Amino acid sequence: MPQDPTERRVTVTGPPRRTRRASGYYRPRTEIDEQTTLGHTYVRSLMRSQLRAGLTAFAVLGLLVGPLPLLFAAMPDARRLEWAVLGFGLYAPLVLLARWYVRRAERNERDFVRLVEDR
Repeated sequence: MPQDPTERRVTVTGPPRRTRRASGYYRPRTEIDEQTTLGHTYVRSLMRSQLRAGLTAFAVLGLLVGPLPLLFAAMPDARRLEWAVLGFGLYAPLVLLARWYVRRAERNERDFVRLVEDR
């Protein structure tokens, strides 16, 4: 029996009206990718911790190097002392400060990755 064209069924497809979320399943990476408020908060906390480490290193550098011109101005006849302080006395603290900063930045990133991963 042939069907009448007016009685033919039409299937309408479209996006699902409801999305299912797995109960108890939380993915911070999705929050960051979708740029939600929570994802923005995660990234902002990483940036804030990195900024804090950078400002701390900069402050220590300023306290370490800042008073040197005043010290050198107080002793005008000590040219060799100036070069000794700048060449040898300052090199080790700067290397240690740089090493601290890199380790701190890597630790901040590692903590962020641990927070975002699905473990």
